[in-house]
Amino acid sequence: MASKAPAEYDVIVVGSGPGGYVAAIRAAQLGLKAAVIERDHVGGICLNWGCIPTKALLRSSEIFHNIQHAEDYGLSVTGLSFDLAKIVKRSRDVADRLSSGVQFLLKKNKVDLIEGKGIVKSANVVTVDKAGKRQDYKTKNIILATGARARTLPGLEPDGKLIWTYKEALVPKDMPKSLLVVGSGAIGIEFASFFHTLGAEVTVVEVLDRVLPVEDEEISAAAEKAFKKQGMKIMTGATVKKLDKGKNNVTAHIEGKGGKTETLTVDRVIMAVGITGNIEDIGLEALNIKTDRGHVIVNDWCQTSVQNIYAIGDLVGPPWLAHKASHEGVMAAERIAGHPGVHPMDTKNIPGCTYCMPQVASVGLTEAKAKEAGHEVKVGRFPFAGNGKAIALGEPEGLIKTVFDAKTGELLGAHMIGAEVTELIQGYTIAKTMETTEVELMATIFPHPTLSEMMHESVLDAYDRVIHT
Repeated sequence: MASKAPAEYDVIVVGSGPGGYVAAIRAAQLGLKAAVIERDHVGGICLNWGCIPTKALLRSSEIFHNIQHAEDYGLSVTGLSFDLAKIVKRSRDVADRLSSGVQFLLKKNKVDLIEGKGIVKSANVVTVDKAGKRQDYKTKNIILATGARARTLPGLEPDGKLIWTYKEALVPKDMPKSLLVVGSGAIGIEFASFFHTLGAEVTVVEVLDRVLPVEDEEISAAAEKAFKKQGMKIMTGATVKKLDKGKNNVTAHIEGKGGKTETLTVDRVIMAVGITGNIEDIGLEALNIKTDRGHVIVNDWCQTSVQNIYAIGDLVGPPWLAHKASHEGVMAAERIAGHPGVHPMDTKNIPGCTYCMPQVASVGLTEAKAKEAGHEVKVGRFPFAGNGKAIALGEPEGLIKTVFDAKTGELLGAHMIGAEVTELIQGYTIAKTMETTEVELMATIFPHPTLSEMMHESVLDAYDRVIHT
C-alpha cells in the first residue's frame, strides 16, 4: 500500500528529457512548486542516448574525415588511425557531463527530483514506484513527458548483438566491416554517415522512393548523390523482408523495385524505422486519456482529454525533435501558471537538422507541400560553389533553397544541404517566426565572407536579383 506523500505540488512532470526538465524549470521560475519523476537517467533519451552522444560520435568521424584530406589544405599527416573505444568513451563522457548539468539546473531552480517510475493514479495523484516500493504524490497539474522508444517491425526485431537499435549503435564494441541501415530518416542517415566515415561498407535501405523523405525533393536528391559519391550503397523503394542471423553476421532478404529480391550479408544491422511513444504502464487507461497509434492525443495547448494533465514531446507524435519538446514544455508550464502571452506552437516554424556529411537542415514547407497547400510560389536557389567562404573552407558542395508565396512574399520554407547548415537554418527560422517577407530579407546586410551570405543570395534569386551566379 502506498504511503502518505511528503509533499504536494503545483506541477509534477513525469520524465526528465528535454521536454520534461525544461517544463519543470519553467514552472518553478513562474513560482510553482514543481517536481520531476525519472526512472532512468536525468536528461532522458536525447541527452543520454540520442541527440548529444550521436553528435559527439559524428564530431570524431568528421575530424577523422578532415585529417584524411589534410593534403588538400597543404598539411601532411602520417599514421592516421582511430581507437573506437576512446571515441565511444568520449561520447559517453559528454552525455554524463550534460546529465549532471541538468541535475544541477533542477536543484538550482528548486525542482524536486524524484527517482522511480511515475504512474498517473488519478487527475491529482502520481504514484512513484522505486524498486517495488510505492509512494503517492499529490499535485494540481501533471505533465507527461515519457518520450519514445525505437519502433520495431515484426520478424525484424533487434537482439542487441547482431541487429541493433540506436542504443547498441552508440556503444559498439568493435567496428563492423559491413553494415545495413534500415531506414533513411535522420537517425539512420546519421549512423550510416558515422560508420561509413570510419571505414565500414554501408548499405541504406529505404521503403520510400528517396532518402531523407521528409526533406524537399531537391535536397533529398542532392543528399543521395553525395552519399553515393562517398561510397554508400543506397536502395530506395526497397523493403527488408527477412533477416537471417548467423554466428557473427546477418543475411538480409531485400525486395526492391519490381518485386525482385536479393540477399545481402553484413556484420551488423541497424534498425532505424521510426519511434513509438512510451504510453504503456503510465496510467493512461485508468483515466481514459485518449491515444492514437502509439501517441497521446493533445490539443493546441498540449492538454490531454483530462484538462489538468498535459503531454509533450515525442509522446505526442511528430516532429520527434528535442527542441519541439522543450518548446512544448515551456508552453505547458506557462499555460498552467496563467502566464500572459503564451500561445500555441506553429509546427511550420520548427527547424529540423540531420548531422550527416553533408549536413541537412530545413524549416517550413517544401516546394511540393507549398504548392499542394495552394500557394503560388517563387523559389530561390544558391549553390555553395558560388560562395567564397565555402570555397575557402574546402566545402564547395551544397545548396540553399528558399520558397516564398508569390503574392505576399511570405517565407514559406527554407531547405539546405552542405557544411554547417544546421547552424545556418536558425536565421530562416527567426525570419519565419517574425513573419518576415522577402523585402526585409533582401534589405538585411549579411557579413562577408560567411556561409550565411548564401541565405541572402537564395532570397535574391527567388526575385531575379541574385548577384553571384
